[in-house]
Amino acid sequence: MERQYLTVSALNRYLKFKFEQDKNLQDVLIKAEVSNFKRHSRGHLYFTLKDDTSQISAVMFFGNAQKLRFEPKEGSQVIVEGYVSVYEVAGTYQVYVTKMSEAGVGDLYRAFEMLKKKMESEGLFQEDRKRPLPKFPQTIGIITSPTGAAVRDIIQIIDRRYPLAMLILYPALVQGDSAKASITEQIEKANRQALCDLLIIGRGGGSIEDLWAFNEEMVVRAISASKIPTISAVGHETDFTLSDFVSDRRAPTPSGAAELAVPDRQSLLVAIVDLTKRMKLALSNMLDSHSSHLKELVKATVFQRPLRILETSDLRLTHLVDRLIQASPKKRIQDKQDHLIRLGQTLNKDMNACLQTSRYRFLILAEKLDLVNPLGLMKKGFALVKKDQTIVKSVNQLHPQDLVDVQMHDGSIHCQVLSKRKDES
Repeated sequence: MERQYLTVSALNRYLKFKFEQDKNLQDVLIKAEVSNFKRHSRGHLYFTLKDDTSQISAVMFFGNAQKLRFEPKEGSQVIVEGYVSVYEVAGTYQVYVTKMSEAGVGDLYRAFEMLKKKMESEGLFQEDRKRPLPKFPQTIGIITSPTGAAVRDIIQIIDRRYPLAMLILYPALVQGDSAKASITEQIEKANRQALCDLLIIGRGGGSIEDLWAFNEEMVVRAISASKIPTISAVGHETDFTLSDFVSDRRAPTPSGAAELAVPDRQSLLVAIVDLTKRMKLALSNMLDSHSSHLKELVKATVFQRPLRILETSDLRLTHLVDRLIQASPKKRIQDKQDHLIRLGQTLNKDMNACLQTSRYRFLILAEKLDLVNPLGLMKKGFALVKKDQTIVKSVNQLHPQDLVDVQMHDGSIHCQVLSKRKDES
C-alpha cells in the first residue's frame, strides 16, 4: 500500500495545531536575556530570548509593544508572558510575547497587586469616599520635586487658566528609597498648616521603579487620611499607581492635574458675559412687568375718583364707630343693668300677683273647711257619738243599756242608751 505524503504547508499546519493544543505552551512565563533586538517600522518587536545554553526566537506585535513601560535593548534581562506557536511560512516555532517587564520588576508587580488587594479590602478605593474638588480653589498645594518638569507644567497651566489661585510648593523627593517618607511628610505638613483648598501630588513619567514611591503603603495611607481633597498626577496616561486609586481624582499627567484643579479663565469670562446678558434680560422683563402693573393701578378707581373713595371710607368709618360703641364694654354693661332692673320689676309684679291669688284661694279653702269642720257643726248643736272609741253612724250600732260618749263643742258626756227608735224612710 502506497504511503500518503504530506506537503510542507500541511506539516507546518499540523505542527501549529499540536502546539496550540498544548495548554502548557499557551501560557508561558520566561526569564531570559534579550539579543538580536530589532524594532520594525510598523512598531513590531523582533528579538531572541536566551540563557547560558539555549535560545528561542520571539516577536511582540505593536498592540502589546506600545504598552511597555520601558525600552528593551540588547542585553536586557526580562520576564515575558505569552504563548509558543509555529510560524508556518518559515517552519519555525517562536514565542509570541503579550507582556514584558524588566527582570526584578516582577517582584514589584506582585507587591503592587498584594497591597492593592489589601487596600481594596479596607475600602480605601471606594467611590463614596471620594470628595468633590473645590470649583474655585483659592490656594493649591503642590507636592512634587521642585526641580522636575512636572512642577513647571503645573505652575504654567494654572497661571494661564486661573491666575487668582495662590500656589504653595511642598518640595519632596519623588524617586528613591527616601521618597516615600518625603512625600508622606509633605502631605501631613500641608494638612497641619491647613492653608490649601486642594493638593496636587505627583511627578513626571518613568519606569515602575521610578514611580514606586507612589505605591508605598505609607504614602497611600497619608493620601487617604488627608482632610484636603487630593489629585494624583503620577507619570504618563498609561501609568497607574495606588496613589491614583486612593486620591479623590486621578489625572493622566501633571498638566492634566492642573487643568482638573482650576477652571479656565476664558470659559469663566464667557460664562460671566452670558450671565450678564441673562440678568439684563431678566431685569428688563421685570421692569416691563412692573410698568404694566403700575399703568393698571393708575387706571384704578382710587386714582380716578379719590373723593368718592374718601366719602365711602368715611361712611364705613362712621358705621364702624357706631358698631364699636355698641360693642363697647361700658355700653354692654349699662344694657345688662337696664335689663336686670326690668327683670326685677317684672318679677316683683308677678310675685305680688301670685300672693294675691294665693291669699284669695286660701280664704275660699278656709270657708270650705269651716263648712265641714266638726267643731263648727257642734257649735250649731250637733254632737259626735262614740261607742268604744268608734263613731256611731247608725242606730243599728246601738242597743239599750249600751254606754256611749257624746262629744260636744265645749266638752263630752257619758250616757247610757235606754231605748232606741229607727226612723222609717
